[in-house]
Amino acid sequence: MASFDIFDTIEQLRKTDEAFCVATVLRTADATSAKAGGKAAITKDGQILGHLGGGCVQRAVRSSAQQALTSGEPQMIRVKPSEKVVNMTDPDGVQTFKSGCPSGGTVDLLVEPYQNAPRLVIFGESPIATALAAHAALAGFRVCVSEGAEADGNLQRFTPETIGDLGIEARDFVVVASQGQGDAAALAAALQTDAARVSMVASRRKAETLTTKLITQGLDPVRAAQLKSPAGLDIHAIDPHEIAVSILAEVVLWRNSDKSKRESHDEKRA
Repeated sequence: MASFDIFDTIEQLRKTDEAFCVATVLRTADATSAKAGGKAAITKDGQILGHLGGGCVQRAVRSSAQQALTSGEPQMIRVKPSEKVVNMTDPDGVQTFKSGCPSGGTVDLLVEPYQNAPRLVIFGESPIATALAAHAALAGFRVCVSEGAEADGNLQRFTPETIGDLGIEARDFVVVASQGQGDAAALAAALQTDAARVSMVASRRKAETLTTKLITQGLDPVRAAQLKSPAGLDIHAIDPHEIAVSILAEVVLWRNSDKSKRESHDEKRA
């Protein structure tokens, strides 16, 4: 049986689309089975691959990993005996977890999230859709395009019927650039995803007409109101590549603004 190598495990996890965390033991005090330098990977469903110590440490790491994946930020935590815990945050600012393990040791850990780049999901086979896919790939997004789109590279493809297979998350972005070819079906599928940001290459009036029709068919009006149309920043774009740049600029602005809001929230909470 081959010996376990945490770095091989991390590399294998990186090749998947699933987010995960890496926890590293930074320091130990008193008796503990954890050793400084110990590492483990924590999957999205809470599986711990590697050794970090006993059950008390594992429970704390699972909890911290979920926080790290939600915020996208690393977590410093300390696990120590219950009788030594005064507050859930120590004077040095480290989040504290109570341990009931008989060993009585203290363990400091760093929990770091690893997430692939957000997806940019593009509906449509229009020149704007093609140009946006090319620009977004250069910008580091994981690009997903409609089945028949003329896009270079080994991009993930979908149809309105298979969009659910992509596993779109709130942090992903969806752009409807169908431009008259199956607009209603594309918009309906886009607004039914979990993406927090959905935009459409269309006039405001056209988007309102389509969403009104979708609402009569059962679409949540709150979700419909979240649609941004026309897509992109107003840079007086004319040709497909310029329009694609304006859309990508808006997506980057959203991504960085959302990150800043999370960081600000974390600072206030600390």
